[in-house]
Amino acid sequence: MYAVEVDNLTKIYGKGETAVTALQDADFKVKRGELVAILGPSGSGKTTLLTCIGLINEPTHGKVVIDGITVADEGWQGGIDLKRMRREKLGFIFQAHNLIPFLTAQENVMVALEINGLKRFEAKQRSVELLDALNLGHRVNNYPSALSGGESQRVAIARALANRPRVILADEPTAALDTENGRNVMDLLKKLAVENNSAIMVVTHDHRMVENFDRILEVSDGRIVAEKSNV
Repeated sequence: MYAVEVDNLTKIYGKGETAVTALQDADFKVKRGELVAILGPSGSGKTTLLTCIGLINEPTHGKVVIDGITVADEGWQGGIDLKRMRREKLGFIFQAHNLIPFLTAQENVMVALEINGLKRFEAKQRSVELLDALNLGHRVNNYPSALSGGESQRVAIARALANRPRVILADEPTAALDTENGRNVMDLLKKLAVENNSAIMVVTHDHRMVENFDRILEVSDGRIVAEKSNV
């Protein structure tokens, strides 16, 4: 039923007098098919929460379960291939698009599919479908240098969605987009959450998009201080 389970999740940077608690005692679950916003001021712990769930930042304490697999329990679990988990279970959308400059928009999406073993013909078809859905069908053969910032971000979003991951983690995915394209992205994320039975967690300051979420978690000073349902 749950794609993400977090129990008493804590992240402390540094030791002794210089220790900083960026995240403390986070405790929640995200259902498959659910779209969840993480709201809060800068420095509140939102991105730390995302990177701990995304298997990038090792938690100091607590437990993280992804798609039924315990990946962290007082530190990373032995025997878990974190790279494989990230590749097969997770999709990431960052503020910086990080596109490969010598690949076209379509090829940037295809590379994520081919790494996971999809045949080239199928990868081409899937990449075009995603780019079309993000209003980028006319840009499939363009290199990143020929794309606007908003277009590059949408290509990065298509790449993150390519393998139909169980969990999609997004850090300000609509920040570089105008209202219309921002709504298109959120509509697509909501549609994919349901169709692919995926959990999607989005760090955002973009209050234009809040109505699109099923649930909102508010973070302040490293703690989840409020939770609101839009359902």
